[in-house]
Amino acid sequence: MPKLSAGVLVYRARDGVVEVLIAHPGGPFWARKDDGAWSIPKGEYDDGDDPWAAAQREFREELGMPVPDGPRVDFGPQKQPSGKVVTAFAVGGDLDVTDARSNTFELEWPKGSGKVREFPEVDRVAWFPVAQARAKLLKGQRAFLDGLMALPELAGFTEGA
Repeated sequence: MPKLSAGVLVYRARDGVVEVLIAHPGGPFWARKDDGAWSIPKGEYDDGDDPWAAAQREFREELGMPVPDGPRVDFGPQKQPSGKVVTAFAVGGDLDVTDARSNTFELEWPKGSGKVREFPEVDRVAWFPVAQARAKLLKGQRAFLDGLMALPELAGFTEGA
């Protein structure tokens, strides 16, 4: 059984351009990686659990704030190159992420040192035009941007430069 994950892609339209809120993973493995490393705020859940409830929980844990109120779009599951299956939801909103705060995890670092350090699960979040988010996101999550741009309410808006 593949691992299951659920997340929320928050979007907004500004000056004719669609922007999305994405997160950069914390910890030493991702510290020097940028393009192709970002993700929608998401996390794992167990088979039989409600993906929407899991997506909301993970968003709150990774950003320290709730998912914006409003209608949601279910993009359904998307198999990732790793084999994990991610179910994503899109919700419109204009969040101020200045004070976003992530939960943390512990990891022995450097590996084999015996020293356990605490790292944020997400070290930063930011708004990007969809065109720029395509380069920032993990390859397997880019299809969610296609689904977003196909929404009728975003007709006439661009991905930006």
